[in-house]
Amino acid sequence: MPNFMIAYYGGNKPSSKEAGMAQMNKWKAWVEGLGDAVVNPGTPFMGTKIVTSGDVQDDADPNSMKGYAIVKAESFDEALKIANTDPFLENGGTIRLSQMMEMP
Repeated sequence: MPNFMIAYYGGNKPSSKEAGMAQMNKWKAWVEGLGDAVVNPGTPFMGTKIVTSGDVQDDADPNSMKGYAIVKAESFDEALKIANTDPFLENGGTIRLSQMMEMP
C-alpha cells in the first residue's frame, strides 16, 4: 500500500490558548480515527530557511510549509478522502497531497 505525504501550508494560529487546545483535540481525534492508515501522525516545523547556491534566508512567507504527516492508502483517491477530513483545513490552511515513491 503506497504512502502519501500530507504537506501543510499557511493556516491561522489559534486566537487563544483554549482555541489552540480545541484545535489540538480535533487533530488527535482525527489521527485516532485514521487507525492503521497513519504512518507519521504529524511533524510540525519549528523554523525554515530558504537555501540557494548563493544565499540563505529566513522563510518569512506566511503561506510556507508548516509541517507534514504521512498516511498509507490503497489509492490516490483514498488518500484524498483522508486529506479532505484533516482539521488543518478548518484553520484556513492548504494541503498538498503527494504519493511517495519507495526507493530501493
